[in-house]
Amino acid sequence: MNLIDVRQVSTQIIGFLLMVWILRVYAWGPVVRMLEARREKIAGEFEKARLKEAEALELKARYEQELRGIEAQARQRIQSAVAEGQKVAAEIRAQAQGEAQQRLERAEDEIAREREKAKELLKEHIIDLAMRSAEKILRQKLDDPAQRRLAGEFIDEVGALR
Repeated sequence: MNLIDVRQVSTQIIGFLLMVWILRVYAWGPVVRMLEARREKIAGEFEKARLKEAEALELKARYEQELRGIEAQARQRIQSAVAEGQKVAAEIRAQAQGEAQQRLERAEDEIAREREKAKELLKEHIIDLAMRSAEKILRQKLDDPAQRRLAGEFIDEVGALR
């Protein structure tokens, strides 16, 4: 009683090995090559993605640096404009103060000239009054009350001129 038929088992083993060899040559090789190509393609895509990410980070860093530079330039220009404005304002203030000082000096000079003119005019009036008084005194023979009256009139005339 032979339970195992050696011929049938050996035919099945040969058939199985033949099928494995045929599958290996015609099916397994192309499937493995296809899977390997797919794996390489996916690895290449990951590498490209990694390179793109690194490039994007580099671009981001460069743009941030440029933005900081632009902001610094804007701040510098604003500070420069403020400094220029302050400089112009100081120049305008200095010019205005100089003009005001010149006007004040001219006004003081004019006032001094007018004061001198007024003094000269007053001096001429006093001389004129003194001459008239002397003339009146010489024309009249005066006694003490008449001299007092003439002196009072003279003082009143001088007071009226002021």
